[in-house]
Amino acid sequence: MGAMLDRMEPLLAAMPAVRSPEGHVHFKNKVLWTVAVLILYFLLTNIQIFGLSADSTDWLGMYRALLAGASGSIVHLGIGPIVTASIVLQLLKGADLLGINTSEPRGQVMYMGLQKLLIFVMIVVEAAPNVVGGFLAPDPNIALQFFSGSMAAVSFIIFLQLCIGGLIIFLLDEVVTKWGVGSGVGLFIVAGVSQGLINGFLNWAPVEDAYPVGFFPRIFAIIGDGANLIEYFGLDLLALLTTVFIFGLVVYAESTRIEIPLAHAAVRGARGRFPVKLIYASVLPMILVRVLQANWQMFGLFLNNMGITILGTFEGQTPTSGIMYVTAPINSPTDWMWWLSDLGHPIWEVILRMGIDFLVMVVGGAIFALFWVKTAGLDSSHVARQIQSSGMHIPGYRRNEQVLVRYLDRYIPRVTVIGGIAVGLLSILANYLGVIGAVGGTGLLLTVSIVYRLYEEIASEQMMEMYPFMRGFFGKE
Repeated sequence: MGAMLDRMEPLLAAMPAVRSPEGHVHFKNKVLWTVAVLILYFLLTNIQIFGLSADSTDWLGMYRALLAGASGSIVHLGIGPIVTASIVLQLLKGADLLGINTSEPRGQVMYMGLQKLLIFVMIVVEAAPNVVGGFLAPDPNIALQFFSGSMAAVSFIIFLQLCIGGLIIFLLDEVVTKWGVGSGVGLFIVAGVSQGLINGFLNWAPVEDAYPVGFFPRIFAIIGDGANLIEYFGLDLLALLTTVFIFGLVVYAESTRIEIPLAHAAVRGARGRFPVKLIYASVLPMILVRVLQANWQMFGLFLNNMGITILGTFEGQTPTSGIMYVTAPINSPTDWMWWLSDLGHPIWEVILRMGIDFLVMVVGGAIFALFWVKTAGLDSSHVARQIQSSGMHIPGYRRNEQVLVRYLDRYIPRVTVIGGIAVGLLSILANYLGVIGAVGGTGLLLTVSIVYRLYEEIASEQMMEMYPFMRGFFGKE
């Protein structure tokens, strides 16, 4: 593959990109860029796709909060193409099939160009099934009014809008990464999940019964009506307890770390610590696991809509039989608590589905955490090179990069696997017990972790504004 990438080098180098800042970006400017992108993102979620029929369905409904975007809007695809491209690239890099040395400037340009090319490909690949598979149906009235009754023309316009929306999300992500605080992907996830949580607490519209779906309006309505609180509010109370528990547990896990002592070689008395957190790879690899599950379910739903039911059947977007049912993720207590209601499946099928979901989340969390650490430059060799270049070293050890790598290898790989498994277990717990709002346990887990790390990054940025010489130590200049 290396030879093929060498031939593609002119194309990879010419990939569109947001211009990087030439010097240091002041923290206030970073905040302004981040807020501007967030406002623009919310505006985009309210721009509906032109030509869309009211009969359209959202197959990403159960993953909507996790993948950001808004159903039926121009950003309908959300961050799906970016994350899917990241999965493909991490698998290729993890299997050492790329042959790109990312420690060199040329290799970095090629790697970033390949990542962007894959994102553009995934935008097309994920937009096409939404139109061809009939999920986003064209409006016959629009076809008659503007395109002489041609439904194919309206479908093509819908496809173009999906591609444009995917490209805008990609560019906004780059703006935040280069000019703002954190990353666009994390920012959009937090925005979507926060919106879902507010809706889950305050929505007064009834959905499944006569009472509002929002937590506070629902409890007041049930008490005021004198209805059975356990019958109508039992799962909502469980969701509240799970939400609070997961919030506290993630904050605790994020603050749990092993600190490696460092000393500066040239400045006597200058010391520091390199933290190896329990959730070292962050919880972002869990997005990769969920997107992998979402793409598999989309494939089965696409075949079902074409009349091919060899993998299972669907009712709407819900799998009801076959391989697609037992491989579908658990998203709420109603997906597995067979004693509360008739799930329409034998108990052994429900248990098998739970077992497969457990295996995918735990094993997938560990594997993608390892891939993420390698790809994001957080592995032992990259960290050792960063420490060495900053002039720091571990007291009592020779100032040698290989010595640093061997020392870090005692902690980073093990902590990465343990953290990946821990995140998978937390996500399973949240999904199985349910959380407030239609955000899913994984979405809540991601949001709490992203906000905590954003808080740490803001504190770091403020410290470097106060002490500019520290930017060199953190590789900011």
